[in-house]
Amino acid sequence: MPQLLYLHGFLSSPGSFKAVQVRDWLTQHRPDIRYCCPALTPHPCATRATLTQIMRDAQGPVGVMGSSLGGFWATWLAEQFGVRAVVINPSVNPMALLPQYLHKPVKNFHNDDTYTLTERDLADLAACDTPSLQDPARYWLMVQTGDETLDYRLAVAKYQRCRQTVEAGGDHAFQGFERHIEAAVNFLLPIEEQ
Repeated sequence: MPQLLYLHGFLSSPGSFKAVQVRDWLTQHRPDIRYCCPALTPHPCATRATLTQIMRDAQGPVGVMGSSLGGFWATWLAEQFGVRAVVINPSVNPMALLPQYLHKPVKNFHNDDTYTLTERDLADLAACDTPSLQDPARYWLMVQTGDETLDYRLAVAKYQRCRQTVEAGGDHAFQGFERHIEAAVNFLLPIEEQ
């Protein structure tokens, strides 16, 4: 059975708005696709282990969709396992942004989980970085220029040879994302390849 793996962002959860939108759309329009959205911690070793196990357990084609830090992980998965990825306002260099969170408790936006990041976490994250993309045709970048958290131009540069949707305005949440769900699912898991 084909599977869509949705990866939420930093301190977010499977209850994030876009994750729920994708889940609900698949339930209504593509019940033939299994939806998976694991709860990811900010600790890279745990995230890498979780995602690797999901890929090993997959019983069919997998498409990956990731937002913000989830876009970083979606790119890592695409490079490691050769799957397609849709990255939404992705974090292309989280190692530069996360030092501000070192050694102080940070709380998940959706629950009471609290984490403390260390230098080891940053080093583990850097080890998963993908400076170059082996097959740009596997990616679709979606960014909005009004992203208040990340500089969209960094993503446009990194994914320059990939399919891109660059919308003026908007924000880090990617306003109007629901307009793109059907096309994104079809890109990740084309019916003729299932």
